[in-house]
Amino acid sequence: MSDTPSLEDRLKAMIVERLFLKIEPSEIGVDDVLMDTLGVDSVQIFEIVVGLEEEFGVVFSEEEFDIELFKSVHSIADAVRKKQAQ
Repeated sequence: MSDTPSLEDRLKAMIVERLFLKIEPSEIGVDDVLMDTLGVDSVQIFEIVVGLEEEFGVVFSEEEFDIELFKSVHSIADAVRKKQAQ
């Protein structure tokens, strides 16, 4: 088994770091609705988008931006995988 963290684990760590959350990344469930469980707001969504651009090299245009993409770690991971495959 590989020691390389999964995309989901890397996303959780990035979210905790960028949003200055006082929890462990492992406390975030991949299907948790981030706005409900962590109180993520629109400004923090933007911070997550910046983190995705910096850490994963993906860019979301205004036309592509959909709040549903940033609903959970799972949905963010799906969006990142799609972007990286393009």
